[in-house]
Amino acid sequence: MKKSPVFRALGGSVLAFGLVLTAVPAASAAPAPAAPAAPAAPAATQAEALERDLGLSSTEAAEITAKQENAVKVEEELRASLGDDFGGSVFDVQTGKLTVSVTDESAAAEVREAGATPRVVEFGEKELDSIVSDLNSEETTADAAVTGWYTDAAADAVVITVEKGQEAAAEELVAAAGVSADAVQIKETTEEPRTYADIIGGNKNSLNAAGTSYCSVGFAVQGGFATAGHCGSVGATSYSPAGTFAGSIFPSRDMGWVRTTSAWVPRPYVNNYSGGTVTVRGSQEAAIGASVCRSGATTGWRCGVIQSKNQTVRYAQGAVYGLTRTTACAEPGDSGGSWLSGNQAQGVTSGGSGNCRTGGTTYFQPINPILSQWGLTLVTG
Repeated sequence: MKKSPVFRALGGSVLAFGLVLTAVPAASAAPAPAAPAAPAAPAATQAEALERDLGLSSTEAAEITAKQENAVKVEEELRASLGDDFGGSVFDVQTGKLTVSVTDESAAAEVREAGATPRVVEFGEKELDSIVSDLNSEETTADAAVTGWYTDAAADAVVITVEKGQEAAAEELVAAAGVSADAVQIKETTEEPRTYADIIGGNKNSLNAAGTSYCSVGFAVQGGFATAGHCGSVGATSYSPAGTFAGSIFPSRDMGWVRTTSAWVPRPYVNNYSGGTVTVRGSQEAAIGASVCRSGATTGWRCGVIQSKNQTVRYAQGAVYGLTRTTACAEPGDSGGSWLSGNQAQGVTSGGSGNCRTGGTTYFQPINPILSQWGLTLVTG
């Protein structure tokens, strides 16, 4: 059952690329002439992914997969048979060997018999997990310089990571939690942990909990992101990125913006669907005839040229004014997505005719009027 409209123009086949209502796999971003190269096809099997990401040959990938499967079985058997003497395990993806830690040297022989390499440790998995629980109980009191902690089975320790020169902050946490300092390693890090909840143009904007109804993110602005107005009315929920439509105008214009929760970080990027992003530098308007590319969750990265501006499009729900007409294609679910000319933001997808198999015309709502309407600040890099 359709929960949202696919807007068709009066007397024509123009439509606003509204919400996709069923799961639609992202199309391969086959670009128009002068566009970036199409991305490589995703790995079809786990073995292919291992070859690609770990630099293994096909033979090595197959061998590692088989050894991993066997290691899982051995680990499960030893965990059950060793009981409290089981201290954890580590699989080496380069050698295919499984090392099993034991807290009693007498258990080493059983590990060897199972085909694994034994290692006698002082603390072991159970004790390390207990230390982590104690540290967790003091999390709210920890200094901001402490960036996290985790068990390291290979080191038989709990590692606490801190900002450079802030070891004392970790020591204070250890003391507050009442855990053994001998079981803890403190490591400096330059990492700044954050959730992978960045707001990036062109990414999927889920409009229901299942993610089956969606538009696309336009551009990150301070406090959220710009998108098309027909993607949601004021007060409507955006599930991912999480937030609420704080502004929406449709028809007459096709502009909207979502105020996101604090967990989502606006970033000055647009997904190019080739494994990278384009950094947004500003919103200088491109001329008619200029090349322009768009990013969207359904069809990825597509390009064309600007044909005209100040286009009036008559959708069934009413006319929309001031749109820009292009030769780039788009499809349902691409609505709200980013348009760039070079590194300059141009607008967000409104609607059009045709599709990315046969080509078509697509219109975008210019970005600068959106920024002006609600006093938004474009996030740039």
